[in-house]
Amino acid sequence: MQHTDETEITMATIDLNSDVGESFGNWTFGDDAAIFASVSSANVACGFHAGDPRQIRATCEAAAAAGVTVGAHPGYRDLAGFGRRFMDVPASELTDEVIYQIGALQGLARAAGTEVRYVKPHGALYNAIVHHEAQAKAVAKAVAEVAPSLPLLVLPDSEIRRAAESAGLRTVTEAFADRAYTPEGRLVSRREPGSVLHDLDEIVEHVLRLLDGKVRAVDGSHVIVAADSICVHGDTPGAVAMAARIRAALTDAGVEIKSFA
Repeated sequence: MQHTDETEITMATIDLNSDVGESFGNWTFGDDAAIFASVSSANVACGFHAGDPRQIRATCEAAAAAGVTVGAHPGYRDLAGFGRRFMDVPASELTDEVIYQIGALQGLARAAGTEVRYVKPHGALYNAIVHHEAQAKAVAKAVAEVAPSLPLLVLPDSEIRRAAESAGLRTVTEAFADRAYTPEGRLVSRREPGSVLHDLDEIVEHVLRLLDGKVRAVDGSHVIVAADSICVHGDTPGAVAMAARIRAALTDAGVEIKSFA
């Protein structure tokens, strides 16, 4: 753990990613086209936690037009819960479901004139595989079997990172612009008050610290968090303005916004 009061910019490039393609049927979530003006990578829903074929293809088309890299964003089969509820899925079943979702997005992305370049699990699945060894191995196995050239976007010091690297996969570590951190370097649960950051000045300060490999935890301590990509949640209220403000702050700091993939 590192304690300091200064922010020292040490990174020349950074990826900004956002969760998109989550609208389905008559339901609209986020403003994907607008957020593409600020981010470099798009985590596109694959239909299990959100998204439908029409919206997914349209999102891929918009990403391609904006020069934004497309990634698969598979989650639990939990449309009603938006993929934010843990599900005790057998490992073999989870592997097949992740393969199914990646394959669906690959097809729609190619039809839209682009390609899937990475994988980032969604929501409760993303959080579970930080510590759930069996599910982490199941997700890594899915990517290794269907798309071994694709990197996995993960939290540092996690079971999924270890499982992916054991399976011969490239991993890219990530931090969150709009989420609070525990003193252990984990994300504060969304069930806890203050887990999601909303104040733009606080968010910008948080992001600039991330460039130096640290965050201020909820107890005020500074925790080492190494990341090559920073996530801005597309469904957070004010996400478009937040992404634009973050991009401007990074540009002013001399940091280039560039996809890792």
